[in-house]
Amino acid sequence: QVQLVESGGGLVQAGGSLRLSCAGSGRTFSRNAMGWFRQAPGKEREFVAAIRWSGGSTYYADSVKGRFTISGDNAKNTMYLQMYSLKPEDTAVYSCAASTYPYFTADYRNPHGYAYWGQGTQVTVSS
Repeated sequence: QVQLVESGGGLVQAGGSLRLSCAGSGRTFSRNAMGWFRQAPGKEREFVAAIRWSGGSTYYADSVKGRFTISGDNAKNTMYLQMYSLKPEDTAVYSCAASTYPYFTADYRNPHGYAYWGQGTQVTVSS
């Protein structure tokens, strides 16, 4: 009952910025806790950021803390990932995900705790 579509990826030089968007269907923002993950070629999918709408709680991976910001616009049913000071190590396919519930039933860092996924958007950072 939840559909997610990412956009905003692209190629940027190190030190640059990008804003990713995740458009959700239905009542996604009020009924589902959500997060961003990324996966580079040959590597495991890794946690980037997560958010619980009701309490305004946000969580970040240590590798992006201070550089990335997760947020949302309830009226537009859209979640964002604002990325600053991008590094070549940030190069990956970024995907947004939604939990079945308004809260996380497992560690928010675990991708298996999310039920719905978008197709992903490519982010490439050159050095």
